[in-house]
Amino acid sequence: MAELVEDAPPIELAEPAGAVEPAAWIETAEAAEPAESIETIGAAAEAGAGVAGGAGGVPRREVVGRRRVTAAPEPAPDLPDGELRGALEAILLVVDEPVSELVLAQVLEQSAERIGPMLDEIAAGYTAAGHGFELRRAAGGWRLYTRPEYATYVERFVLDGQSVRLTQAALETLAVVAYKQPVTRSRISAIRGVNCDGVIRTLVTRGLVEECGAEPDSGAFLYRTTTLFLEKLGLNTVDELPPLAPFLPDDVEELADATR
Repeated sequence: MAELVEDAPPIELAEPAGAVEPAAWIETAEAAEPAESIETIGAAAEAGAGVAGGAGGVPRREVVGRRRVTAAPEPAPDLPDGELRGALEAILLVVDEPVSELVLAQVLEQSAERIGPMLDEIAAGYTAAGHGFELRRAAGGWRLYTRPEYATYVERFVLDGQSVRLTQAALETLAVVAYKQPVTRSRISAIRGVNCDGVIRTLVTRGLVEECGAEPDSGAFLYRTTTLFLEKLGLNTVDELPPLAPFLPDDVEELADATR
């Protein structure tokens, strides 16, 4: 029996299908992986932990410490100042609401640090040239507006043959909300001397006024103006509203005392 075993030809173990030599496998990895990953693979292989031996010493495709490095996308090249200025002007001509510097930077694929100074430069150029329109901040963004000195001509064009959209009661109520916000409906009615529930609903429907919580003591809803209100008036914040003092009568304190 021992002689039969000795005379038998040696049995050659076939390598598993798809087996790859360690050197060839690492060479393939070098072609597919960034340099940083190859250094990790090489270090792990030299330490004996990177390639785990399988049957017959054939390495498995499992590498300890291997990581894939994704290259960062190439940043967009900076636009020349002239092209950037023209692109900003083109966008500002078609927007229907103020657009922020961040949005403009994302659309043009430029850094936000370039957008602000360029908008300031454009606005100053319009003012220096005496155009009938101006570029200014409004509701947290930028938009083109007609200049106040030409408001009479613009109003004549816009309102020719049209009725005023807001009634006098709505304008008065809107003014109370703008200067007293946040304010309750009962407070508005007390200031105007009439019930304002219907007018408030109209202003909320038009998007000029919105609810902003409730009064802690009474639980009554509080109201404030919206960004649409700022946009329509061309204001950036309500702090830019004109002061009321010049429009108040001289005996306002006497009138206030009389109504108490």
